[in-house]
Amino acid sequence: MDMQPHARKFEDGLGQVPANHQALTPLQFLERAAAVHPARVAVVHGTIRRKYAELHARCVKLAHALTLAGLGRGDTVAALLPNIPEMLEAHYGVPMAGCVLNTINTRLDADTIAYILDHGEARALLVDRELLPLLRRALEHTASRPLIIEVNDHTAPTEDTVGGVEYEAFLERGDKDFAWTGPANEWDAITLNYTSGTTGRPKGVVYHHRGAYLLAMGNVLSGNIPRHPSYLWTLPMFHCNGWCFPWTVTALAGTHVCLRTVRGGLMWQLMAEHDVTHMCGAPIIMSTLLATPPEEKHELGRQVSFVVAGAPPPEAVLAAMQRAGFAVVHVYGLTECYGPSVVNEWHTEWRALPVADQAALMARQGVRYHALEGLDVLDPETMQPVPADAETMGEVMMRGNVVMKGYLKDEAATVAAFAGGWFHTGDLAVKHPNGYIQLKDRSKDIIISGGENISSIEVEDALYKHPAVAVAAVVAQPDEKWGEVPCAFVELKPGASATEIELISHTRGMIAHFKAPKRVIFQEVPKTSTGKIQKHVLRKQVRG
Repeated sequence: MDMQPHARKFEDGLGQVPANHQALTPLQFLERAAAVHPARVAVVHGTIRRKYAELHARCVKLAHALTLAGLGRGDTVAALLPNIPEMLEAHYGVPMAGCVLNTINTRLDADTIAYILDHGEARALLVDRELLPLLRRALEHTASRPLIIEVNDHTAPTEDTVGGVEYEAFLERGDKDFAWTGPANEWDAITLNYTSGTTGRPKGVVYHHRGAYLLAMGNVLSGNIPRHPSYLWTLPMFHCNGWCFPWTVTALAGTHVCLRTVRGGLMWQLMAEHDVTHMCGAPIIMSTLLATPPEEKHELGRQVSFVVAGAPPPEAVLAAMQRAGFAVVHVYGLTECYGPSVVNEWHTEWRALPVADQAALMARQGVRYHALEGLDVLDPETMQPVPADAETMGEVMMRGNVVMKGYLKDEAATVAAFAGGWFHTGDLAVKHPNGYIQLKDRSKDIIISGGENISSIEVEDALYKHPAVAVAAVVAQPDEKWGEVPCAFVELKPGASATEIELISHTRGMIAHFKAPKRVIFQEVPKTSTGKIQKHVLRKQVRG
């Protein structure tokens, strides 16, 4: 019997109209916070204390000023800023103008920044004046000339300028009563983030409003964050838009405690002074906190939740963090999935286990966020799930609303990333009987150092440009402070000579300093019969 006519009863006359359907966007979080909690402190930075009503007004003025400057839907506004209030304002004001925010890693080299500005077609650039020397070098290589808007942060003031408009003066061009409109479609792009990938040139990852909204809400659930958190900005907002926490904290009408530079004593001071409840970062932030001299530490009035991504905390670090008053939440993700989308969801009964057993459990990346519809470990050839035996390796794959729109101007890479209806992370993992996944290797050969992604190929390319280098292979070497750092294996050309210091200096002159190898080992590089370098042998060598 044909049931189709009966099915129509839930469709006919019941379509989407403005009364029952609005595009999801995290911009509404600020609207609500300002309306419901206008007098609550939203931003703390140095001597600055801004309430939600003022934060909202400044963001709307930024949106209007950008609109008056001729920018709108489809235009990219880049930001080269540390974790200061203007970076937070950009996460609202830029998309309120219909533009797409491109936050740029301030640790990148000038050539890469130039590439990002051109590839993303930035029409405007918000830049901290302390970073103007870096920007000058970048602009020497750009084809485009964006509108430069200079931020003169009161905690690091400088008279330096490239002749751009000063941020506060630019803001005054806008009207706080500007009638901005949300996205026409929740699929509209909201931000653009660049990731290293497996090649020297980064890929542009495009986020949409829907995904940003859902991941921000996913943070609330996975991080068990209550209303009005006090959040310390130890995680760079240029990293996957701060894992969407600029929107998460605002949704909860929390306080954004800005931190321009990560320093141990200052973090302890701000945590105590502002009753900090939550913070995020790479394991290096943990190390910095624990290594702070006792005289610079402050007694905390509460337990602080620390959300960490990257290498799982070693047993000793986990125990030290617990003793210091921190509750650690381990997450995993990629730029392509808005930051963290997998969480090591802790079971209450695990707390009764010995610390060593707890550390072993925390080493697992975990299970999917509520906002991620699909997470599995699949055989990339058959696209079938691997058995949950904690031994069989496969590739971590994801699907859902918090996976990127795709790679900007790179359809081939986008198609490859989504082959078979799943996003291929390139990370290799096993699946435990309880469904928790655990990474075992990275097929992309990405080195994660202090939370920063380093492409081994980019480092190798720099080494190959030295006249004495015949063969170069770069792998991750475990490091107590940074988690892992680049280690280079080099074969020299017959009759050529070079020292470790010379090659490190050479690469530092070509790429960002943090990407340069911290160690160079001169030896014959192992290869297969077809000449392919056996990096697994080298990894084993540096790991002992």
